[in-house]
Amino acid sequence: MKPFGKFGIFFTCAILLPGMLIQPVFAQNESLRERLHESIVAASGNRLEIVNIKPTPLDTIYEVELSTGELLYADASGEYLFAGALYRTTPDGLLNLSIATRQEANLRKISAVPDEQAIIFEPEGEAKATLTIFTDVDCGYCRQLHRERGQLLDFGIRLRYLAYPRGGENAISYDKMISIWCSEDRRRSLTQAKNGQNLPSRDCETPVMAHYDLGNQLGIQGTPALVLPDGRLIPGYMDAPSLAAMLGIE
Repeated sequence: MKPFGKFGIFFTCAILLPGMLIQPVFAQNESLRERLHESIVAASGNRLEIVNIKPTPLDTIYEVELSTGELLYADASGEYLFAGALYRTTPDGLLNLSIATRQEANLRKISAVPDEQAIIFEPEGEAKATLTIFTDVDCGYCRQLHRERGQLLDFGIRLRYLAYPRGGENAISYDKMISIWCSEDRRRSLTQAKNGQNLPSRDCETPVMAHYDLGNQLGIQGTPALVLPDGRLIPGYMDAPSLAAMLGIE
């Protein structure tokens, strides 16, 4: 086994066989949350925070979402934790139940970001889908994707940019991202920066680092990183026709 994440928890996989599909009778309550919170937070040296707890099809086993974005499984006592994927056997093969949870968490976190904190390009007609893009203005593939924004908008895809300066405050692009988000015309400034133009230095309160922290919670390691309307996270560049096809748009 190999250690998982930054806290050295070990990987395993739980596979549910047909005879093991026991519907949990436990209704999530504060006492379980408190018990798990006390055990997990104490074991991590107060470095972990629980965001959500959900029952699983395995009786007494619960899904624990952490503030770091990591997903763990725990028994009701909180004494035992394991990380990995929870599968259910079906006639068509193994169904990964953990993926749905991660997508739901991604969508919940993305939806919590107000539109006024994002840089949005709207299609002329009705939007058929919204694509959330974590971007770094110095990223070559981010620039390539932005050059295809016209095609994406023509497909009816609404583009919602969030900031992800690779390296955070230490990134070369950090000051540029601040200047963009402080601009009176963010869309114009974003496009200028992606075209390699120099921007006037600006400073104000921005959500740039909040976006960066959110990206880290989602497990983003590079840019562009694309979040689809169902919460799927797509790492890296895809051309406009491929993205449209993935979104079910012809």
